[in-house]
Amino acid sequence: MSNTPHTLSDEFPFEMEKLHALKVSNAHFAKLLEDYDAVNDKVHRAETNVEPVEHFAEVDLRKQRAHIKDEIAYMLHHS
Repeated sequence: MSNTPHTLSDEFPFEMEKLHALKVSNAHFAKLLEDYDAVNDKVHRAETNVEPVEHFAEVDLRKQRAHIKDEIAYMLHHS
Protein backbone atom coordinates (compact mmCIF):
# COMPACT_ATOMS: atom_id res chain seq x y z
CA MET A 1 0.00 0.00 0.00
CA SER A 2 0.99 3.56 -0.56
CA ASN A 3 2.08 5.58 2.43
CA THR A 4 1.55 8.91 0.71
CA PRO A 5 -0.34 11.33 2.94
CA HIS A 6 -3.70 12.06 1.34
CA THR A 7 -4.05 15.65 2.49
CA LEU A 8 -7.08 17.60 1.42
CA SER A 9 -4.87 19.97 -0.57
CA ASP A 10 -3.63 16.93 -2.53
CA GLU A 11 -7.11 15.50 -2.95
CA PHE A 12 -8.81 18.78 -3.94
CA PRO A 13 -6.01 21.02 -5.26
CA PHE A 14 -8.35 23.27 -7.24
CA GLU A 15 -10.99 23.56 -4.53
CA MET A 16 -8.99 25.08 -1.67
CA GLU A 17 -10.85 28.43 -1.67
CA LYS A 18 -14.18 26.65 -1.68
CA LEU A 19 -12.98 24.29 1.07
CA HIS A 20 -12.09 27.27 3.24
CA ALA A 21 -15.33 29.12 2.51
CA LEU A 22 -17.44 26.09 3.41
CA LYS A 23 -15.33 25.41 6.49
CA VAL A 24 -16.05 28.85 7.95
CA SER A 25 -19.72 28.91 6.94
CA ASN A 26 -20.83 25.32 7.62
CA ALA A 27 -20.16 23.63 10.98
CA HIS A 28 -20.92 20.16 9.60
CA PHE A 29 -18.43 20.66 6.79
CA ALA A 30 -15.80 21.92 9.25
CA LYS A 31 -16.34 18.76 11.34
CA LEU A 32 -15.93 16.60 8.23
CA LEU A 33 -12.58 18.26 7.54
CA GLU A 34 -11.45 17.61 11.11
CA ASP A 35 -12.61 13.99 10.91
CA TYR A 36 -10.87 13.50 7.57
CA ASP A 37 -7.58 14.84 8.92
CA ALA A 38 -7.80 12.67 12.05
CA VAL A 39 -8.55 9.47 10.14
CA ASN A 40 -6.01 10.31 7.46
CA ASP A 41 -3.34 10.76 10.12
CA LYS A 42 -4.22 7.35 11.59
CA VAL A 43 -3.98 5.72 8.16
CA HIS A 44 -0.64 7.35 7.45
CA ARG A 45 0.78 6.31 10.84
CA ALA A 46 -0.43 2.74 10.26
CA GLU A 47 1.01 2.60 6.73
CA THR A 48 4.40 3.84 7.89
CA ASN A 49 4.39 1.53 10.94
CA VAL A 50 4.68 4.46 13.31
CA GLU A 51 1.56 3.07 14.97
CA PRO A 52 1.02 -0.38 13.41
CA VAL A 53 -2.50 -1.78 13.44
CA GLU A 54 -4.00 -5.09 12.41
CA HIS A 55 -4.57 -5.37 8.64
CA PHE A 56 -8.38 -5.26 8.81
CA ALA A 57 -8.29 -2.26 11.14
CA GLU A 58 -6.15 -0.44 8.58
CA VAL A 59 -8.59 -1.39 5.82
CA ASP A 60 -11.46 -0.04 7.94
CA LEU A 61 -9.58 3.22 8.46
CA ARG A 62 -9.11 3.56 4.71
CA LYS A 63 -12.82 2.96 4.17
CA GLN A 64 -13.66 5.63 6.75
CA ARG A 65 -11.32 8.07 5.01
CA ALA A 66 -12.89 7.31 1.62
CA HIS A 67 -16.41 7.78 3.00
CA ILE A 68 -15.54 11.14 4.56
CA LYS A 69 -13.74 12.24 1.38
CA ASP A 70 -16.83 11.30 -0.68
CA GLU A 71 -19.03 13.40 1.57
CA ILE A 72 -16.62 16.34 1.34
CA ALA A 73 -16.55 16.02 -2.46
CA TYR A 74 -20.35 15.87 -2.61
CA MET A 75 -20.69 19.01 -0.51
CA LEU A 76 -18.04 20.83 -2.53
CA HIS A 77 -19.75 20.08 -5.80
CA HIS A 78 -23.28 20.77 -4.59
CA SER A 79 -22.72 24.07 -2.82
